[in-house]
Amino acid sequence: MQRTILKISINNELDVVLAYKRAMQLAERLSIAVGNQTKFATAVSEICRNVIEHVGNGNIQFNIVEDNGIKYLEALISDRGRGIGNIDYILSRPHYNTGGKGSGIINSKKLVDSFNIESEYEKGTRVTLRRKIPATAPILSKPILDEWIREFEQEADISPYAEIKKQNMKLLDLLEELRLRNLEADQQLQEIRRLNMQLQQSNHEISDLLEEREKKNNQLQKINTDLDAFAHTVSHDLRAPLQNINGITTVLEACLEANDLAEANNVFPLLRQQTYKMERLITGILAYSLAGHHNNIPKHVVDVQVLLHQVITSLSIPASFTIKLQPELPTLYTQEVYLYQVFSNIIGNAIKYHDQPEQAIIEIKCTLKTSWLEFSVQDNGPGVSKELQQQIFDMYEMGDIISRPDSSGLGLSIIKKIVMEKGGKVWVNSEGRGSKFNFTWPAAELIAEQQP
Repeated sequence: MQRTILKISINNELDVVLAYKRAMQLAERLSIAVGNQTKFATAVSEICRNVIEHVGNGNIQFNIVEDNGIKYLEALISDRGRGIGNIDYILSRPHYNTGGKGSGIINSKKLVDSFNIESEYEKGTRVTLRRKIPATAPILSKPILDEWIREFEQEADISPYAEIKKQNMKLLDLLEELRLRNLEADQQLQEIRRLNMQLQQSNHEISDLLEEREKKNNQLQKINTDLDAFAHTVSHDLRAPLQNINGITTVLEACLEANDLAEANNVFPLLRQQTYKMERLITGILAYSLAGHHNNIPKHVVDVQVLLHQVITSLSIPASFTIKLQPELPTLYTQEVYLYQVFSNIIGNAIKYHDQPEQAIIEIKCTLKTSWLEFSVQDNGPGVSKELQQQIFDMYEMGDIISRPDSSGLGLSIIKKIVMEKGGKVWVNSEGRGSKFNFTWPAAELIAEQQP
């Protein structure tokens, strides 16, 4: 659909001004936004001025057109000049200097919703400029269009100076509006950047939380697995002395019924032995369950030399044993009870399982290795076979050593748990006779003057 409103011949600068004014008037009457009125009229004047400058004369026709359901105010500007030979090159260039050749075409294209140019050699040029008409525009009937034309014809003569000044003022207003919009756009861009930075930070925090949760889940799964194994082992090992006690009490009942007190007296030591074994087992289980989990245990200054003398005294070592301590042992700021438990269990085992007590030697040393202290307790006992050197640190794994009533089977597992809680490790070296138990302790707990 196309409805022609009016036509203007373009012969001089005054006609260019008139074309600009009519473009503004029509755009205003069609309820086009003020900023877009100025853009459309400016595009019209740019192309009309090109006609005057390069051809000398031409025509402009204002139409109402509908394309794909959208209504436009159209300005069709044509001339009978020689045509533009390099039109494709002009349109393909992204930038032009102000006032340069072809700048009018490029500037006009930027100011309208639809732009089309056709140019043929010796047949002239035809430029179509379109601006969308909003839905609020009045219904255009023939009487209304006729009234507009009469009003245009009855207007007073146009003062080019006044009209150009008016155009310039509108352009300045438009530039100020664009400047304010650019400032607003910059502020919005800065806000978007700030929000993006916050989002990235939040994503990092969420990622860290998810990683921490995954780590905690893995730890919890391991704890649950260890707990299941612990419960199974404990129930099995507690059942054995209970069954023995039950059997012994049955024998005692039979002895008492037969009034055989002599036999009953022989059975009582067996009962005491089983109850003592069960007590040791329960005590060991309690110590294992608590090892390394007393986060509220305060640290103290601990002289390892003094601590070892206390451990040795508490163990009631037979006189035939020789205990050798390194002359200079460190002083630490640590949990005394942990270090006491570790040394007490290792030295206690060396005494308990020594097969030649009359020749027994136990030697205790310490070496500083960068960020760790390495303690060692070496004995000349029966040793530990190579295939069992890892197993003995698990619960109830005593290797090929015969079980004793005064052993819970938990001593080395308690050591391992405490040392791992401190971030260290524990291991044993043994080839043939003799064993050397080693464990590491954080050197960060050394008293300041002793640190490297």
